[in-house]
Amino acid sequence: MTDSKSHQDGTNWEENSSSGNPSFDESDLYSKIIEESQRSIPIESRPSEFQNQKETILTDDQKVNQAQETLYSANAKRIPAPQEPVTLQDTGLSIMDVGDLILKLIYLRGNLKGQVIARELRLPFTLIRETLIFLRDEKCLQVPKGDTIGPASYQFTMTDYGRNRAHEAFERNRYVGPAPVSLPDYVKQCNLQKVSGMDCREVALKQAFADLIISDDLINELGPAVCSGKSIFLYGPPGNGKSRVAKGLGKFLSMHGGDIYIPYALQTEGTIVTLFDPVLHHPTDNQDQISNEAKHPQGISMRSDSHDTRWRRIQRPVVVTGGELTLDMLDLRFNEASKFYTAPLHIKANCGVFLIDDFGRQIVSPKDLLNRWILPLEERIDYLSLISGKKFSVPFEQMTIFSTNLDPKELVDDAFLRRIRHKIEIQAPTREVFTKIFKMNCVEKRVEFNLDCLDYLLDNCYSPQTLPKSSDPRDLLEIAESICRFKNEPFVLTEELIEESTKRHFCIS
Repeated sequence: MTDSKSHQDGTNWEENSSSGNPSFDESDLYSKIIEESQRSIPIESRPSEFQNQKETILTDDQKVNQAQETLYSANAKRIPAPQEPVTLQDTGLSIMDVGDLILKLIYLRGNLKGQVIARELRLPFTLIRETLIFLRDEKCLQVPKGDTIGPASYQFTMTDYGRNRAHEAFERNRYVGPAPVSLPDYVKQCNLQKVSGMDCREVALKQAFADLIISDDLINELGPAVCSGKSIFLYGPPGNGKSRVAKGLGKFLSMHGGDIYIPYALQTEGTIVTLFDPVLHHPTDNQDQISNEAKHPQGISMRSDSHDTRWRRIQRPVVVTGGELTLDMLDLRFNEASKFYTAPLHIKANCGVFLIDDFGRQIVSPKDLLNRWILPLEERIDYLSLISGKKFSVPFEQMTIFSTNLDPKELVDDAFLRRIRHKIEIQAPTREVFTKIFKMNCVEKRVEFNLDCLDYLLDNCYSPQTLPKSSDPRDLLEIAESICRFKNEPFVLTEELIEESTKRHFCIS
C-alpha cells in the first residue's frame, strides 16, 4: 500500500492525510472545459454605422471598398502570446524570488491551498511545487491537512519562522501579486508587437475614422506616418480635432494591429517594476475567468492556448497627457513605502500611442521636454534609472504624437523637428467639410438640419480672420439645446436661435 503521507512522486507533504488517491477519468472534464472556454471567446463584430438606415444600391467601387474593408478586418494582425513556462528557469525567476512571493501572500491572506497560491502568482502549480517543498523543508510552511485529489489541494500554513522570513521579504519590497516576468522576455514580446513597419491601407484607415468627418487629403498624410510607426507632429488652430485624430490612430492600431500582451510586472536588477495599469490598459482576455475556472486542481493547464497568464492581453493602449506632464513623470516612480517601482507613462504606452496634447503648455519648457526624448525617438530605446544609480534599457516602441496649437518653429529648433519624421497641419474645415460636420451633429442631437441656419452661421460669424472650427457645430448645438430646454420650447433650429447661441459662444456683444 502507498504511504498516506507521501504523494505518488515520493514527496512527503503532510503529517496527516487521508489514505489513497481515488483514480478518475478526467478526459470528459477536460473536453467540457475546453468546449466552454472556446464557446466563451467573443466573436468581434462591428455593426455598420448605417445599419438603421435603408439599404442602398452599392456602386462597383463601393463594393470593392467594402470587400477590402472586410478582408482587412478579418486579417488583422495576430500577436503570438507568451508561452506558459514549463520550468522555473523559463520564468526568469529564482526559487528565492518565488519563495518570497509565496511567503508574503500567505502572510497577508492566511492559510491557502496550493492551487490558490498558483492562481494568485499566475504560475502552474507544477512550477511552484518545488518552491513549496523548499519552504516546507526550511520550516517556513507546514501542511496540517489536505484533500485526496493531490498536493495542489493541500492547505499551507505559515510557521513562526516563516513569519520572520516574510517580514524580511517585506523589507526588500512589499509587492504581492502575479509573479513578474524577466526584462529579456518583456523586450522580446515588445519586438513581436511593435508599431513600426505596420501595414496600413486607405480603406482600413478610413474605417478607424468612421465616426469623424475627415478629408481625403488628411487621410493621405496620416497613412504614410502610420506605416512608418515614427513620431508625428500635429499642429494647427485649436478646435479642429487634433486630439481626435491622434485617438483615431490609436483606434486603427487596435483594430488592425491586433491585441498585445503586457505583463503585470517585470523584474530586473533585483527590483520589481509594475506595468499593467487597469486605468490605461483595457483587457480583452477575461483573465479572471480563465484563472478561476480553467485550472485543474492539480495545476495542469486546461486552456487550449496555454499562454503565460502573467501577461494580460489588451487593446493597444492610447495614453494621453497634457499640460500636467513633467520630467519626473517620464522616469521610474519609486514608492518608499512599498519599495517597488511603477513604470512611467510612455513605457505603459509601449506598442500603442503616446499623445502629448497641448504641447508647449506644460510646466516644463518644451526644450527640456524634447531633450529628454532625443535619444528614444532616434534609437527606439529608453534608459531608466533605479535609485541605486543603475540603469537599464527598455523598448521605446510606440507611436509618439505631439499635438499643439502653437507655431512649431517657436517651440523647438530645426534639429529636433528633424527627428520628428512627420509634420502634419490640421487646418480649419472648408465650407463643404463644415457642412458635413454640422449635419452629423444634428443627427447626434436629433434635431432637423436647417440649411438656412447654416448659411446664416457661415456668412455672419466667420471671416478670413476668424476661421470656423470643427468643434463649433457641436458646441453651438449644445448651447442651442440648453436655451430651448430653459425656455421649455421644442428644439428646432432657427436663425434667431443660432444668433443667440453664437453670441454666447463667440462672446459677441
